[in-house]
Amino acid sequence: MKFNSLFPLIQVRDIAGTVAFYRQHFGFTPVFESDWYVHLRGDSDALFEMAVIGHDHDSIPPVGQKPTSGLILSFYVDDAAAEAARLEQAGVTIAQALRDEVFGQRHVIVADPNGILIDIITPIEPDPEWLKAQVADR
Repeated sequence: MKFNSLFPLIQVRDIAGTVAFYRQHFGFTPVFESDWYVHLRGDSDALFEMAVIGHDHDSIPPVGQKPTSGLILSFYVDDAAAEAARLEQAGVTIAQALRDEVFGQRHVIVADPNGILIDIITPIEPDPEWLKAQVADR
């Protein structure tokens, strides 16, 4: 299969509130809007898109008509520490404070109004001891 596009479609109760959150805090812009579906594009040179749909819309099979849960969106940025400070100051829910991981990430995890987690990541050098252990395990 050759993909032409790929993006998450998040099923939510409050479409307008969710769209406002991603616009305000992450710079997404609607490229298509209706009362039950909004397609968003990120402010970037690359094509980053996501969409929001009413969880109970009739285009979704009954078995799937529920709000999205258990999803983590990963946003790679130049400075996760600066983004963590900006989002905390803006009152965004911090689910996990900024921290460095031995495997080579500095990240903070925030929650959108639906409880969907957003992992904001900047790659860093992995811990040399951790890296050595990973190579030894092969």
